[in-house]
Amino acid sequence: MKKILAIAAVAALSAGVSAYAANPFSDVTPNDWAYQAVESLSEQGVVEGYPDGTFKGERNITRYEMAQIIARMLAKEDQLNAQQRATLDKLAGEYADELANLGIRVSNLEKKVGNLAWSGDARMHYQRNIDTDNAKSDSWTGRMRINVSGQVNDEVSVNGRFVSEMDFKDSDDKDTTMDRIFALWKPNDATHVSIGRQGVALDQTGVFWDEDGIYDGISAGWNNGSFGIEAGYGYLTSAAEYYAVDSDDIASIYASKKDTENWYAKLTGHLGDTADVSAFYLKPTHKLNGNGVANSEAKGAKVSVWGAGTSIDLGGNLALDGDYVQSRFNHDIGHAALWTAGLTYGAVDVEKPGTWTLGVHYVDADYASYALGNSALDLTDQLDYGLLNGADVKFWVARAGVALQKNVELDAYYNFAGKADGIDGSSVEDPDDAWGVELNYSF
Repeated sequence: MKKILAIAAVAALSAGVSAYAANPFSDVTPNDWAYQAVESLSEQGVVEGYPDGTFKGERNITRYEMAQIIARMLAKEDQLNAQQRATLDKLAGEYADELANLGIRVSNLEKKVGNLAWSGDARMHYQRNIDTDNAKSDSWTGRMRINVSGQVNDEVSVNGRFVSEMDFKDSDDKDTTMDRIFALWKPNDATHVSIGRQGVALDQTGVFWDEDGIYDGISAGWNNGSFGIEAGYGYLTSAAEYYAVDSDDIASIYASKKDTENWYAKLTGHLGDTADVSAFYLKPTHKLNGNGVANSEAKGAKVSVWGAGTSIDLGGNLALDGDYVQSRFNHDIGHAALWTAGLTYGAVDVEKPGTWTLGVHYVDADYASYALGNSALDLTDQLDYGLLNGADVKFWVARAGVALQKNVELDAYYNFAGKADGIDGSSVEDPDDAWGVELNYSF
């Protein structure tokens, strides 16, 4: 494309942005058809000429030169209307690699239309699992999630997530829901207030309650990069949905979602670039229903939970992380502890094919320590086995992951060497091994 045509197109994009007239280049005169476009963009600092004072509008423009123009327009994005921003976003996506070379990152995961930003992920998952009776089975499932964020103004956004799940092996049923819809107020980079159906992360490793869990309520926090504090009030909706019905594998711990009402507080600390620490306290206002749970003492029990965890960079691509979570019951169950610790080498960066990670963790879960938990997919079999068989469980988890292509990640896990001890002195069969493989895609 001729340089003069590209400049005319960009000038149309920036119509309405104020500028003062000038005659910047010796080879562009008031009689030229693109004179106004060139002088306007020059005054705005969007285009520059050559050291000899010429513009050379008849030569072909390079992708690098076009990226420079787009970069300068991005700096003025707040002066554009929605249609102009949408056009600029398309140009930025087309020239993302050149902009990256200029030190300007344009996320390939976000597709913007006006003031809406879209992103998502998909997963294909195969798992060889066990059930409450220690019988082996397998599952093959798929999931797609679409995130959308609408910018209401400079401080407020409304965010949602659509989730579609399918069982490719055992059922023709498919389920599409919206598991996120919340309003987020960020008056500055350190402060946030969120209200609605959202995700909150309580512990460091996600062995108790991870950010994929559904939390209905309000949360507020402040974090200056070194220290943070967060608090919230609402319902542990994922726990209510998971434990709501009686079956061979699921206990009816909660009579209704209302029973998961709670408040929580969390502190975080960042010790330079080497370590993160956190601690939380969760106080449900409900009593456990407890139908189907192996120990009848769980029925009608009240529980509060506290936990602390850390993640430490040991150098040489090696990291240590762990959590200790204690559930404190008011009945004869007493206190139930859940803890994990492990080492991880490397890290997967989906933007860099070939990056990989390998890790091993040890998990020790007392009976009923998982009654409020929403754990990662690769841990549920052994934890459920202990909860529903009235047993403390211990097991090892090996994990591996690799970025096969850009935005394509292959992950695998293996839970092994499980041990189970009946809390009433009874003999409980040790849980069998469980493993899974999944392909994760991000877009």
